[in-house]
Amino acid sequence: MNKAEIGRYVVERRQTLEISQTRLAALCGVSVHTLSNLETGNGNVTIDILLKVADVLGLKVRIGV
Repeated sequence: MNKAEIGRYVVERRQTLEISQTRLAALCGVSVHTLSNLETGNGNVTIDILLKVADVLGLKVRIGV
C-alpha cells in the first residue's frame, strides 16, 4: 500500500466515523496540516503519527514484506 492509498483509507474511516479533520488532529495530538499531509499522501508522516491516527480510528497498522 502506498502513501496515497493509506491516506484514502484514513479519510474513508474518518468520514465513516463522522469525525472532522480538525477533531481527529486534536485527538491525535498533531496539526491539521500534518493530518492533511497524511490524508493526501504528501509529505513524510512518521510511523509514530500513523500509529496515533490508526489508534484513534480503531485501525491496526500491519507492516509486512
